Amino acid sequence: MTEVQASWPQGTECVARYNFRGTTQYDLPFNKGDILTIIFATKDPNWYKAKNSAGQEGTIPVNYVQKREGVKSEGKLSLMPWFHGKISREQAEQLLTPPETGLFLVRESTNYPGDYTLCVSCEGKVEHYHIVYKDGKLTIDAEEYFDNLMQLVEHYTENADGLCTILIKPKLEEGTFAAKDAFRRSGWALNREELKLQHSIGKGEFGDVMLGDYRGSKVAVKCIKHDATAQAFVAEASVMTQLRHNNLVQLLGVILEEKGSLFIVTEYMAKGSLVDYLRSRGRTVLNAHSLLKFSLDVCAAMEYLEANNFVHRDLAARNVLVSDDNIAKVSDFGMTKEACSTQDTAKLPIKWTSPEALRDKLFSTKSDVWSFGVLLWEIYSFGRLPYPKIPLKDVVPRVEKGYRMEAPDGCPDVVYDVMKLCWSLNAFARPTFHMLKERLQNIEH
Repeated sequence: MTEVQASWPQGTECVARYNFRGTTQYDLPFNKGDILTIIFATKDPNWYKAKNSAGQEGTIPVNYVQKREGVKSEGKLSLMPWFHGKISREQAEQLLTPPETGLFLVRESTNYPGDYTLCVSCEGKVEHYHIVYKDGKLTIDAEEYFDNLMQLVEHYTENADGLCTILIKPKLEEGTFAAKDAFRRSGWALNREELKLQHSIGKGEFGDVMLGDYRGSKVAVKCIKHDATAQAFVAEASVMTQLRHNNLVQLLGVILEEKGSLFIVTEYMAKGSLVDYLRSRGRTVLNAHSLLKFSLDVCAAMEYLEANNFVHRDLAARNVLVSDDNIAKVSDFGMTKEACSTQDTAKLPIKWTSPEALRDKLFSTKSDVWSFGVLLWEIYSFGRLPYPKIPLKDVVPRVEKGYRMEAPDGCPDVVYDVMKLCWSLNAFARPTFHMLKERLQNIEH
């Protein structure tokens, strides 16, 4: 069991490692897997006052819970750390030395482009098995077929099924870490058996988003097959473990246990995306106070990202979700990174991205501020597409020559002034999110 290392501050999230029934009326009973939030440390360093997801409070023993920490890794988190890409047969054999029966790796096939090779150490020598990619499936023996490498490797770790040995120990590519281990160690791995998938509530670029039930609570679940796209979602989930704010969609955990699938489980946002909500409710339902509140919600989230040195890079009303009680929360952290300079711009949404990010691939909080100005325009136009009637290819040249969108109908001048501040061509002249929040709060008063 865990020893208490240091005092955990208020708001620290923990996950229960064991069932606890409580011994006094002041204790808070919980089951293994429950998420608990620390309220304060008691005089006894082995006990904390905490609350559960239902808001019930009581004391908990620290050695029954694990502190949830952000998933950080010095190297690359990988779903397939045993996959070494384009290496030769000879390089594979060197990597599997000294020989150890059951030590294995997977590489791209040198003789058959598009196929793979499973290399396994067995009784002092290395066997190479050709993995054929056929009709969207993978197979070694034309009897068992798999959707992806992850499924194939899991199968042969349980059953040799014609191989010289079962796969026992993966040879990790240098600099990679197994994502499954990292999420489990940090307290973010959920139990697949406790998740019930219900029906689709949306389609993302990489997979379905399902409504689910996890331990009696409604959740949203991104379902992704283990392939190249799943790697991007591992990066997104690891970012989400580091972000805790009421105006950011909260990660509940990930499931990597299910053969061939990755599930990212987040809080359920009943009213869907902000852009759809604005378009469907419109001026008859949403008043000036509602629009300003959505603007402030998003600004508060972005102020938090700014303070923690994260750049979102894809801020738009489609990536903001609305809860049952009308709180707007920023989501979609697939492109979010700790503040660093460059990124491939091929997939960037041109109408929301700052000129310097498109031109020089330079991303910063200031490029997020530009996008926030466009998002404000979306909010006050009730979800219209930005730069109406301007062909996409003409947007950037016109913006760089000084063109700015006009204020949406009925938009207060003070709000339009904020948009224009966000759209300064000089990134350094744009305000911080902290300054923007203060300006928007002053409008409210």
